Amino acid sequence: MATERKTSSTNFRNQAYLEEKCSLNELLDLVSKRWVCEILFCVEEGNNRFKSIREELTYISDTILADRVKLLEKYDLITKQYFDEVPLRVEYSLTESGRQLCGMLEMMCNFSDSLPALKSMETAKHA
Repeated sequence: MATERKTSSTNFRNQAYLEEKCSLNELLDLVSKRWVCEILFCVEEGNNRFKSIREELTYISDTILADRVKLLEKYDLITKQYFDEVPLRVEYSLTESGRQLCGMLEMMCNFSDSLPALKSMETAKHA
């Protein structure tokens, strides 16, 4: 997502270089954005309306949620379905790619729970 930075910046050039080198760098940049993984997991769990996602993720703002949902749609990880009702109803669902990514992210969560360094950091936070 190098386009979010000023095109003349070193950070932009570095990110663009990394993304050209390997698409994994772009994916890592995407999933490292605040709230992205949580939104994916919410949709996976059946919270498929904007309001239900916002209620589940207590501290997320409407602006950030809308931005992240658009980003996830852009990467074809979620889809938006409109229902011809009054008021208009919109629901989100994971695409096949979104389901695959959620599975990998869950494995990474489990792996991170087993890392001793992360366990000691978590213990220190709660001390």
